[in-house]
Amino acid sequence: MIVRFGFVAMSTKVYNSSPSKTMTVKAFQAIPDKRLALRKVLRIAQENLAHTKRILYHAAHHGILFYRFSSRLIPLLGHEVLAGKDFIRALHDDFAEIGKIVKENKMRVGFHPDHFTVLNTPRKDVLQSSVKDLIRHVRMLHAMDLDQSYKCNIHIGGVYNNKQEAGERFVKRFQRLDPRIQAHICLENDDKTFTAKETLHIAQKVGAPMVLDLHHHRCNNQGETLEELFPIIVKTWRNEGFPPKIHISSPKSESDFRSHADYVRLDDIVPFLHLAKQITNHLDIMIEAKQKDDALFRLMDELKTLHGLKALTEGMIEIK
Repeated sequence: MIVRFGFVAMSTKVYNSSPSKTMTVKAFQAIPDKRLALRKVLRIAQENLAHTKRILYHAAHHGILFYRFSSRLIPLLGHEVLAGKDFIRALHDDFAEIGKIVKENKMRVGFHPDHFTVLNTPRKDVLQSSVKDLIRHVRMLHAMDLDQSYKCNIHIGGVYNNKQEAGERFVKRFQRLDPRIQAHICLENDDKTFTAKETLHIAQKVGAPMVLDLHHHRCNNQGETLEELFPIIVKTWRNEGFPPKIHISSPKSESDFRSHADYVRLDDIVPFLHLAKQITNHLDIMIEAKQKDDALFRLMDELKTLHGLKALTEGMIEIK
């Protein structure tokens, strides 16, 4: 089995490279000339995209071919203060350069929209803003000239006092989305509401691939085993351009089990790797640890010491 590891947004190794520099509404409105305020937003966005390119080059240099973009590439994107301004179009050339780097290095990239993007919300205003947020994320992927193989990962959402109704509401809302948006969505189990089994059921209903989050599964399950679930989860990826992907992290502490630790412990991933190699030949693993790419490098160093495992690059292993 070939396994590729990835990291989220920030790099601890590339100096001054935040792709998420922002601007508050208060700071925007404090600039008397709105044209100058808009130019400042554009400059910050250009800087974020330039830093994203630096991080992609850094990742590719080390053979790390899996990366999650920041959802805050453009400050205040979606806020009413930017109403009528299409910054994604204005930044088309910058996005296109990022897409070129991705394709030249055969990388897998994607987004994970923020927690406020919730399709099963009972509130119409939240639903409208959620759909618009998904459209913006997909537009950024399209500006990079990336097809439906490249995903936006979302959760099912809240329970709202009735999990069955909340799940059914998600299915209906998903099915009403533009098919071009649907094609870019994958679904992930969460640590408090929808379990891996419940998320898998909904993913099968709407025809979306499912991302298994191992940490969330440990936090939130009803006794289902990964031996039962993972073979079925893998099948949701059979028509996709990339192999199944999962998320891994270690708990920060026993008392703060749901929070992510700085690094990933071997015990939190190695047993699963032995299971996965019996089910799939390829797997992509997103590391959700506070130390970002440093956590990836440390995990790789530890994995290299294990019998039956061969490092192909600094971000890819083969398990025999």
